[in-house]
Amino acid sequence: MSFFGLFGGGTSESSIEEYLKEGAVVIDVRTIDEYESGHVNGSKNIVLNSIPSKVNEIKALNKKVIAVCRSGARSGQATSFLKQQGIDVINGGPWQNVAKFVD
Repeated sequence: MSFFGLFGGGTSESSIEEYLKEGAVVIDVRTIDEYESGHVNGSKNIVLNSIPSKVNEIKALNKKVIAVCRSGARSGQATSFLKQQGIDVINGGPWQNVAKFVD
């Protein structure tokens, strides 16, 4: 099993909208090249394998988190790990799921 454990489940659009209304930060866990090819406006790019070293930085944001990636698998891994660290996080799945709710 990977360091990140099992995948987090998918999240409903209503949950995504609710988190955004509450000021959640969107964290895109794809590679830098993937992120640069398109991403949610205002999102932060923190590559999946660097998430463990960025936990304190993420906690310091003091916000709910929506994790996104290309398909939902990597963001699911990040979601599971961040939940274990006490962070209020949901798996937004593919970044386009969240982008449609962000200007």
